[in-house]
Amino acid sequence: MEKYQNLFFKKLCTNFFKINYEVEAIILSHIDGTILHEEKKEEINMEVISDLTSLIHPVIERIRNEFAFQEFGTASLNTENHRILFISVNKDIFMIFVIVPDALIDKITLYAYFLAEKTAQILTIDENDDIQLIIPKFEYETREKDQLRNQVYQTQLDDGKTYRYKFILVGDEAVGKTSIVRRFTENRFSDDYRATIGLNLISHTIKFINNDIELFIWDIGAQKYFKRFRETYYQGAQAVFIVFDLTNKESYENVQEWFNEINEFVKTEGLSIIIVGNKSDLKEERQIEYKKGVEITNLLHKQGILNISYIETSALTGENISEAFRLLSYHYIMENKEFEEDKLKQDIKNIISSIVSIKEKLTISFITEHQYWSPGLQILTNIASDFSLKDSTEIDDIRKYEYKNGLVIKNYDFNFERIINSDAIVCIFDARNKTHTNIRWRNIVKNIIDSNEPKQVILIGLRVNKYTDWTNIIKEFNINEYLGDKNTSLLLVKIGEKYRIEIFDHLKIMFNTLERLT
Repeated sequence: MEKYQNLFFKKLCTNFFKINYEVEAIILSHIDGTILHEEKKEEINMEVISDLTSLIHPVIERIRNEFAFQEFGTASLNTENHRILFISVNKDIFMIFVIVPDALIDKITLYAYFLAEKTAQILTIDENDDIQLIIPKFEYETREKDQLRNQVYQTQLDDGKTYRYKFILVGDEAVGKTSIVRRFTENRFSDDYRATIGLNLISHTIKFINNDIELFIWDIGAQKYFKRFRETYYQGAQAVFIVFDLTNKESYENVQEWFNEINEFVKTEGLSIIIVGNKSDLKEERQIEYKKGVEITNLLHKQGILNISYIETSALTGENISEAFRLLSYHYIMENKEFEEDKLKQDIKNIISSIVSIKEKLTISFITEHQYWSPGLQILTNIASDFSLKDSTEIDDIRKYEYKNGLVIKNYDFNFERIINSDAIVCIFDARNKTHTNIRWRNIVKNIIDSNEPKQVILIGLRVNKYTDWTNIIKEFNINEYLGDKNTSLLLVKIGEKYRIEIFDHLKIMFNTLERLT
């Protein structure tokens, strides 16, 4: 191996040892018995490895002729003090894993296949290749799924953040899964075909909704014998590409089988799935028409998959590759956005019920420039739709909704004279494209504060965009002089262009404050 290949292999093995404590050494060998490279844990005596190497040499010929090694690329044998695992890298090179005798061989095999795939990449590396040497902890993926989900909830609330999620690529051999990943991550295409050995893992970051989205891409081998290991690799997946070859009818027919396998191991409910018809550039050889791709997608949709789409790509030309990954990101984030809205809605309902159980009436007033653009009112009345409506009034200058449980919701425009008997007031101003505070806003807020009730909460929202000078507006908006010693809780919040989930969140904060004051 070349010097830089040795460095890559050494780093890869070092990362491997950190996770697989039961592996004592890794040897890279030619089928003729030549040792190409070897790495061991620091505490292992090199003489032990030399003795094992001399023991292994006589059985190499037998191993290479074993049915299991020829068919599945793996074999094993036991010695008095070790278990030895052989994994094929290519037709001439294999890896030898020296393992303590009481280790769980299946767990180590999961990682060994992954290491073999990375080693195959190192052996064929050129100056333009980017090989990532991280070793994932497969057994923690399910636990981390919820953590990643919670991160994505925030994409509508914060800009300039980095969020992560895991998605997997599955499909028959030679449909172009690895080529799709390479085109997306490196903007390159290779004519050399080599089946993925078990698993290839790549991380790649894209810009999406003003945030960095870090995708952990799991390109999973399609070999039938590998199915029992795929179960572990699937765990924690949040989105899926099922890829087929537009020039191969059998790969199209197997889309349902891949779906069934995923559903068997991780359940597809809640997953975002993209069906990808690859090799759209091969127009003369094409066997599957676009409508057939739509048909299989609709069929899976009827089986309970809500977030599913179909797209055709060409890894050769790059057609629709970026679009496919962005579509997947959109599906996943929108699904989590809906989940978060439902969660916030239930939280707000629970807080309202808690407050009205203590006091007879809870009155919330909204103030907006126009009566018919009041997103806070729309969201809160939607939340309150599960309560029984007692009475409603809708006239030019006010709208009022009164519920049997004691909740009262009102809406005013900027021309209101005085608001009384409100526990909380929500007022939204439009600061988009503005660099200075409008004097009318200050007068409206002063009017609200002057008419305030004891233990009242005031929520002031400013709609902003990238042209808003937020710092200067807040500086000019200073209303502390109006508050004085009044017993008022004032919340000043920013409302972006993707305002719906933000308003949900701000309303929850407002109701939490009211509950503390009750």
